[in-house]
Amino acid sequence: MEIFQLLKNKQAVIFELDNVLFPEKDYLLQVYYLFAQFIEYAEQKEAQPIVAFMRSAYEQSGSDGLFEKTAAQFKIDPKYQYNFDLLHQNARLPLKLLLFQEMLKFLQELVVNRIKIFIVTAGNPEQQLNKIKQTEWNGLEQYLTVYFADELKQTKAEIFQNVLSINNISAEQALVIGANNFDEAQSRLSNLPYIESLKIYK
Repeated sequence: MEIFQLLKNKQAVIFELDNVLFPEKDYLLQVYYLFAQFIEYAEQKEAQPIVAFMRSAYEQSGSDGLFEKTAAQFKIDPKYQYNFDLLHQNARLPLKLLLFQEMLKFLQELVVNRIKIFIVTAGNPEQQLNKIKQTEWNGLEQYLTVYFADELKQTKAEIFQNVLSINNISAEQALVIGANNFDEAQSRLSNLPYIESLKIYK
């Protein structure tokens, strides 16, 4: 895999979480399933059509406004927005989140080569931590150092600089792996080499 050529002389690799280490949808679809089950219990509305609707709406237009769309479709009381949001933060998933297979191999290669692994993730810290806790890391969790940008109230670029400074690593000795233009832009602000995760697992 050509990606390993990029690891030459590297001492650290910095990852985002969602859609880099695992598909974000694997988490969200399970949250939607649990919410539908909750509504079935609380309001005696059949869960299966709600799950099907939420999955379809998510696949068509993402997660924005999904509760409102679902509430309108099934006449769900707006008070349940609280439960919907809370589930995103503390849901106990029926199934563990699985790393992309190629990413698992890549992480294992980093450990073998004693390259430090950092996760710098944006978004609700409780939700992101909940994802991490329910991921099948295959023993890799002991090698991870995690930073939550929203909790620290810092930009990713600022955290990248802190990671380099604390670990006495130069920008040339690190690599950022992300999933979007924002991640790339934050890397460039820190003069860090960047690669899109798709190049690893596809």
